[in-house]
Amino acid sequence: MHTLRPKDSDAVLSALRRARNDTGVPMVFAGEADGETARLTRFIGARTDSMQGLAVAKGRGLGGHVMATGRPATVRDYEECSGITRDYADAVEREGLRAIISVPVMVSGVARTILYGSARVATQLGDQVAKTFTSVAAELAAEFQVRDEVDRRLRMADLAVAEQGGGLETADREQLRVLHGELRAIAAELGDPALRDRLLAAGSALAGVGRSPASGESPVPARVVLSPREIDVLAQVALGCSNAEVGARLSLSPETIKAYLRNIGTKLGTRSRMESVARARLLGVLP
Repeated sequence: MHTLRPKDSDAVLSALRRARNDTGVPMVFAGEADGETARLTRFIGARTDSMQGLAVAKGRGLGGHVMATGRPATVRDYEECSGITRDYADAVEREGLRAIISVPVMVSGVARTILYGSARVATQLGDQVAKTFTSVAAELAAEFQVRDEVDRRLRMADLAVAEQGGGLETADREQLRVLHGELRAIAAELGDPALRDRLLAAGSALAGVGRSPASGESPVPARVVLSPREIDVLAQVALGCSNAEVGARLSLSPETIKAYLRNIGTKLGTRSRMESVARARLLGVLP
């Protein structure tokens, strides 16, 4: 994440304040999520710390349910609800919560944050509460998308600066990338480990061609982070290949390619295929 980016937690807290002010529900809280887990850290109106830091897993409890479905959900009485798992019942009951609404903040199909509103009596929270929380979640999602786009443009600007000082003309750089991708694709087809390692070493050397030592770039940390197979996948994506085309070149299924790209995004802190490519180039993993 870029150092200029405001804290997402501040935007979440602002959203919670608006939701509480507009609905009057006694307690609101939220967990910032990574698509698989939401950790509850922001609370307004809490009486205990029983839920502070609680990690809500995808598919578990009310929040986990909305994380999995991507849709809001409510319960009239948490103590009597049988439609969700009871993983977090002790913490919720210690806080005395009964009626709860949970709404996911969806960004690019992934839950980035889970918003909650709750009352300490069994009641139907109603359409107006649901409408308000849904609106607040949509505005927060839009804010995150703007921040993500600013981050993406900053990263691309950093990449452009790095390439301008790289000592290669644009056409030469593109040719270098094609050769790098071809070498890694050929290496993936070889049954001779020694020959494959030689080709991979040659490809890694190509990634550093034209980079200025004065730029301070060091590809070593990124090479440690990404596995050789992940670099293979990213090298093909950098050539404009679709997941199916990458799979065909590397003898892997499109679903396997998707899994590799998810892992790459997690390791590099990126949210799209091309962001991953840009980041890998900036770090010296790709030419």
